[in-house]
Amino acid sequence: MKNFLLTITTLSILFTASIVIGQNTRFSDPDTVIKNEFWGNLYANGGNSFFCDKAFTTKGFLMTDGYVYPLADIRSALDCGTSRQCEQDNRYRQIASDLHNMVPVRNRTEMKRRNVRYENLGETMKADECGIRESAGFFEPPERVKGDIARSVAYMVDTYGLPWLGATPVFQGWNRMDPPDDTELTRHRRIAEIQGNENPFVTHPERMEQL
Repeated sequence: MKNFLLTITTLSILFTASIVIGQNTRFSDPDTVIKNEFWGNLYANGGNSFFCDKAFTTKGFLMTDGYVYPLADIRSALDCGTSRQCEQDNRYRQIASDLHNMVPVRNRTEMKRRNVRYENLGETMKADECGIRESAGFFEPPERVKGDIARSVAYMVDTYGLPWLGATPVFQGWNRMDPPDDTELTRHRRIAEIQGNENPFVTHPERMEQL
């Protein structure tokens, strides 16, 4: 009986550890992470805007830190109250500090994404200069980052128990049509080094089919 209980306890500890390893447990101060790790480390030498692929050397006034899974939707899912109230919630602070969900975005592009759901809008909807289509609360990103978005959303759903921001088959389709490229893999490796955990849907994109 004692051996049985010891085995159960050991398995429980291992299971708990596996959950912890799969989450951001290193950071829980969003403002500090954005300043020091996102802009000060990950994009210290500039980069390219996520949606429009426009080069930048510094954050400046045109760029902002965007979230593939918007913070407003995280607050809604956690039901933690207003922005200020959620900032006192440790769970929210941990999720909002996750670098796997952060991307550099032009300010005007970020404004378009508020309170929208990801969807395929089709060729009948005209794309803007960045390849973005939007209509009536729906947002279709450029094809070159559809897979990146799918894998980021899947990570947030699977890791933190958040709801999908659109139909699951849409994200699965985007994952298949746009597999991880060198840019995404390089960024992923750097985040894993900084934050201490990986996005398994980037390293093993076939896992998307199991969701």
